[in-house]
Amino acid sequence: MHPMEKKTELIRNKDGSIFHLKLLPEDISDRIILVGDPGRVDMLASLMNEIRVRKENREFRTVTGTFDHGEVTVISTGIGTDNIDIVLNELDALVNIDLNTGEIRQDPASLTIVRLGTSGGLRDDVPAGSVVITETAVGFDGLLHFYEGYDWILDTALSTLLTDYLEWPDTLSYPYAVNASKELLDLFEGEDFIKGITISSPGFYAPQGRKLRLETFDNEINNKLSQFSFRGKKICNYEMESSALYGLSALLVHKALTLCLVIGNRVTGEFIGDYKSMMSNIALKVLKTI
Repeated sequence: MHPMEKKTELIRNKDGSIFHLKLLPEDISDRIILVGDPGRVDMLASLMNEIRVRKENREFRTVTGTFDHGEVTVISTGIGTDNIDIVLNELDALVNIDLNTGEIRQDPASLTIVRLGTSGGLRDDVPAGSVVITETAVGFDGLLHFYEGYDWILDTALSTLLTDYLEWPDTLSYPYAVNASKELLDLFEGEDFIKGITISSPGFYAPQGRKLRLETFDNEINNKLSQFSFRGKKICNYEMESSALYGLSALLVHKALTLCLVIGNRVTGEFIGDYKSMMSNIALKVLKTI
């Protein structure tokens, strides 16, 4: 039996939709905005002219509608690279696999995927309220190591230098670095955004150097990260999704880019509690650009 023929591989719901997202191929556009918070989907939907699709399952809320005569899909992913693994694979299946037969498309379709998220600044020159475009995502999460054939998409020079600099312990997954889509980066050229390296962590607390009741493995990691540079690029921020987004998109030949509003600065301690209007302004720029 071909692996795809097993009901446990390409899982569909009773209505034929893909398992977690509960979407059909006709439900999505080839231009997709990913957000973490399901509530942010509604905010983006309010900026559209007309909504064609509204579907929801668990943390995955989807709308597809028109903006300036073009169609865009917005999907909430929830938090973490594990959820990105679900979303990216299921989106790819919608456009590149026949859900009825499991047959893979001979000429794969390529999606344009922009993540609009929030993050924590790691340098004092990345203040709360600024926007970071992730030129390179470094994954502390380890997800990409479960996939075969990723060596050609990695920036191994960056990850090797960083792990040596951090004296990375063998007990943790080896960091991997993946670059953004150059085509999408160029679309946002000229915007007043900060470009740099983003760390994608597998958690919010100790993996990002936070201490509540438990100690972290390295109390100085944030300070070390803030001082690191590679070929003129500096580490700007923490978030929890971009490494998987960039890695899986590159493997599946989709174009991906992350823009994050910095709502807190880990160096200065500055934090923005109400950032909805700021996020709405950035969302409008993204919709107009893609």
